[in-house]
Amino acid sequence: MDLFASQHAALSALFAPRAIAVVGASSSAQKIGGIPIDYQRRFGFDGAVYPVNPRAERIQDLPAWPSMQAIGQPVDLAILAVPAPLVDSAFDDAVQAGAKGVVLFSSGFAEVGAEGAAAQARLGARARAAGVRLIGPNCLGFMNVARHVYATFSPAPNVGRVQPGRIGLVSQSGAFGAYAYAMARARGVGLSLWATTGNEADVQLADCLAWLAQDPGTDVIMGYMEGCRDGPRLQAALALARAAGKPVVMVKVGSTALGAQAAASHTAALAGDDAVYDAVFRRHGVLRARTLTEFFDLAHSAAVAGRPRDRSIGLFTLSGGVGALMADDASAQGLEVRPLGEAAQNRLRDWVPFAAPRNPVDITGQVTNDLSLMERAARLMLDDQRFATWMGFLAAAGASDAFWPVLRSLVAALREAYPDTLLAVSTLLAPERRAELEAMRCLVFADPSDGIRTVAALAGLPQPGAAAPAAPATGPAVALSPGALSEPAALALLAEAGLPVVAHRVVHSADEAAAAAEALGGAVAVKVVSADIAHKSDVGGVALRLQGAAQVRAAFERTRASAQAALPAARLEGALVARMVDGGGVECIAGVHRDPVFGPILMFGLGGIHVETLRDVVLRPLPLAPGDAQAMLRELRGAAILDGARGRPPVDRDALAAALQALADFALRAGDTLASAEINPLIARPAGEGGCVAVDALVVGSAA
Repeated sequence: MDLFASQHAALSALFAPRAIAVVGASSSAQKIGGIPIDYQRRFGFDGAVYPVNPRAERIQDLPAWPSMQAIGQPVDLAILAVPAPLVDSAFDDAVQAGAKGVVLFSSGFAEVGAEGAAAQARLGARARAAGVRLIGPNCLGFMNVARHVYATFSPAPNVGRVQPGRIGLVSQSGAFGAYAYAMARARGVGLSLWATTGNEADVQLADCLAWLAQDPGTDVIMGYMEGCRDGPRLQAALALARAAGKPVVMVKVGSTALGAQAAASHTAALAGDDAVYDAVFRRHGVLRARTLTEFFDLAHSAAVAGRPRDRSIGLFTLSGGVGALMADDASAQGLEVRPLGEAAQNRLRDWVPFAAPRNPVDITGQVTNDLSLMERAARLMLDDQRFATWMGFLAAAGASDAFWPVLRSLVAALREAYPDTLLAVSTLLAPERRAELEAMRCLVFADPSDGIRTVAALAGLPQPGAAAPAAPATGPAVALSPGALSEPAALALLAEAGLPVVAHRVVHSADEAAAAAEALGGAVAVKVVSADIAHKSDVGGVALRLQGAAQVRAAFERTRASAQAALPAARLEGALVARMVDGGGVECIAGVHRDPVFGPILMFGLGGIHVETLRDVVLRPLPLAPGDAQAMLRELRGAAILDGARGRPPVDRDALAAALQALADFALRAGDTLASAEINPLIARPAGEGGCVAVDALVVGSAA
């Protein structure tokens, strides 16, 4: 988080300027160079505005200047609305004039090819050398709504301006940002800052997130991402927001698996780009929205109501059917729908003999005969169970003018009596009435299922404050050579790192194989050894459950011949004879691969058909935080299998977690020299029966 400490003042000068110059200024309020001048004048900017255009004396009733240096007054922000060939000279003029920030609308840079990308890189380097913060190129700029700064040529404010509020919105895409601005306006969502980052020659989305995390005028942060070049910077910004107690709601588009091309392993294929972003977002408590409706629902709800103190919820309804629907949704979302106590249920039956009093509480249409029933029932529920959230389904009653005073009084009374309870109602309300309830920190939903999902998401927000620091790996550094290691070399490395590996011997003849099998005892496996063959079973290079010298000798020759026939160029280094691990265990997979953006990512999942068909895996960016390894075991969809199935005893979770921690530490000690490491299978066994054991391993050194 110290990464952004020195940047905050510079970005504040950019986002909250006292004087603005528009270079390439136009007298037309409909042109790119004229729109920002028009906006500052019409929308209340209280600082100086300087049009810069050497071919004009006045622009939009303001004196025009031939250059920024000619202004002779301090200018915090330069807006450059000039063609790409003029950008270098305009930027130099802004630097010489002492500008602290630059917004560059111009296109013709990285988006058009290699030559443009090189020009963009040079521009970013010049900005950093000069200590000037640059947004763009190829961007729509930004709006500081609270301070009436409109450094943009987006037409969206002309249609209608967003009201000032406490939600910051940052988008890498100008088109998405403009549409989101219009949605915020239509939904009555107030914004503090709206920013688009374009090609990100200097200022990245992460920098804007970090600035909003430190901005006293922002409580909730919304972000739209298409990609990220600097994973550590993004994680530092998200950690800063979490420490400040500011929810982050993110839309991340794209679900490709480019990172899966980095290594020849299941781990890299399963930990594709989108899954890695999911893991990073979960670590930092980011709410990931999958639709634009969800994007605004989550952000607006977080700003209105904040985080409930726990996952308990009391459900109140005028319809038994909708009450059951809400209860089902709440259970599916992991909310706690605990019943009222017997005394409270009896009291409700005294009031309404045909009520359903457990939770959901259904007092039926009797409320029309006694309007006090709603408040009495809600108070009884909250006094009895102290639910963190109370949600009431009121059908279409909210649309009734006669019912509105009752609803408003209900919310006001509950808010005063239970200030730390998240309140929500599902009914139909006019926008102005909805706004009145939201001003009392009560959420309003037309669809009760949307309400349940939103409450569940808010309940998943982390507690304010910095996350527990991850412990760095201990032990000596490991330097790997490029390319895949042979399986014996991989097993030796992992054993040295503290992982339990299967008992095995490396042999070079059929007689040695037979002798090794006799020494190991019991059934054995024979596998060809070759750093050139990542998946030995695919080429017939594996024989399992062998008993006796004759079977082992034959398997040695057969697997060697099969591998050689399938891959004639592969270098065979003998065979590995390993004791079979059978009986009572659960087949798992564990691995780590180096993501090109976020660095090492740890993966754990159930093996066998589960990993091939269900892709039931959990990811964590490294280093692990305290408790992460155990949490990964709990987060599997099939976690119950680890606790025993069909009468089998539960596996040793402590041993599994220790193995994951050891694998993570190994990856950190190997650093950039590691492309991937995978254990498949990792057999998890009951406590007292060996804990867990790595049966097969693949380690690949990085070519970079």
